[in-house]
Amino acid sequence: MSLDHQGALTLVTGASSGIGAEFARQLARRGSDLVLVARRADRLEALAAELTGVHGVAVTVLACDLTAPSAVARVAAELRERRLRLTGLVNNAGFGTHAPFEQENPERLRSEIALDVQAVVELTRTFIDDLRAADCGILINVASMAAYTPVPGMAVYGAAKAFVLSLTEALWYECRGTGLHVLALSPGATGTEFFDTAGTEAAGGQRLQTPRQVVETALRALDRRNPPPSIAVGRTNRLMLTLGRLASRKRSVMLMGRLTASAATTA
Repeated sequence: MSLDHQGALTLVTGASSGIGAEFARQLARRGSDLVLVARRADRLEALAAELTGVHGVAVTVLACDLTAPSAVARVAAELRERRLRLTGLVNNAGFGTHAPFEQENPERLRSEIALDVQAVVELTRTFIDDLRAADCGILINVASMAAYTPVPGMAVYGAAKAFVLSLTEALWYECRGTGLHVLALSPGATGTEFFDTAGTEAAGGQRLQTPRQVVETALRALDRRNPPPSIAVGRTNRLMLTLGRLASRKRSVMLMGRLTASAATTA
């Protein structure tokens, strides 16, 4: 049985493209009103017009750079001013960088941590009381397959996603017995703008998942009678996780290092 999203209000970060835009489309199809957050106002406005026209939902656009120190406070203030109370939150915005750690730009790393970690924590903490009070609230934090093992060449990104995974699974436990459904979503390589930003190709040249596949996996998981705290997207990825538990930490890191090195040489 699907969750009832009629009358819901869901905030989606990174909604201007890729997985975030697909979350907006599929939630709108299920009847949820939306708050779309990203930097590119023109893309958000175009998506809002599409969703309102096709599905008749109300869409609020907030163009915002979540790496800015006071960004989350501004988002919260804007929602209060508009008297909008969230029932759902999808923390999707994020980016990765690809280089040996000693070659990384420190300012770029600060922005990466601010978006991938700090914004997730601040948004979740800011709105979790409202989400828990909803009859059928949802909290989806987008992690990554990179969350499950250290990623040489993308060390900060892998560590950030491991943080998101651990945080979300802990919140899943804490929110049992409330109206809030919590899920950490771990896509593998997906056909989005991510690899352009990171400066690399999909690891090992593997076939890319689509944003539609990723979002459908998340929503199907939340529709279960007893949703899991986290889910990886795709049978192959779930099999890899099972096999990975049998390997030593050293072997896992060595394998991941070879995969990311291969991706760098083909980029």
